[in-house]
Amino acid sequence: MTQSKILTYTYVDNSNVYIEGQRLAAVKKGMAMDLQDAFYRKIFDFTWNIDYGKLHQFLCGDKSEIGCAKLWGSLPPNDSFWRAVEFKGWKVQTYEKSFRKERKVDSAIAYHMGKDAARLDKSTCEIMLVAGDKDHVPAVEDLVSEGFTVCVAFWDHAAQELKSVASSFYSLNQWHDHLCY
Repeated sequence: MTQSKILTYTYVDNSNVYIEGQRLAAVKKGMAMDLQDAFYRKIFDFTWNIDYGKLHQFLCGDKSEIGCAKLWGSLPPNDSFWRAVEFKGWKVQTYEKSFRKERKVDSAIAYHMGKDAARLDKSTCEIMLVAGDKDHVPAVEDLVSEGFTVCVAFWDHAAQELKSVASSFYSLNQWHDHLCY
């Protein structure tokens, strides 16, 4: 019997992972005492940029195929992930960033995860959410209760509630330097 490949359906909150990655970089460079200090004083390391190709390789490795890749935000011009996704024939969906519309984006991600899940085979698919705020808890909790494997990957300071309802949590912290370009 041939084992099927696991299709990974990846949903990335670009603003969330990117901004928090810059905040973590600022702490690592000593620009802020800790994440709380960086948050309150709005300190970021603007030289840090995430490479989504490296992120996908970290999350999915060579054993998985891309089921879909959806990202809110503008696409970085030299990013290997989006070229790889397009090469495999998948359409990337983006949402333009607009001031004070985070909840709209979180809702869109939750909607697309649920919509895609309705047509997925739970035994051959997994859902990967790259986000860290607790607005995603209801969607993740519901999908897990329906039998889906929902993995959350984010920086260590992701909401504890989100970490606890996911099937698994992957910390990106130790890969912070590797995930940038």
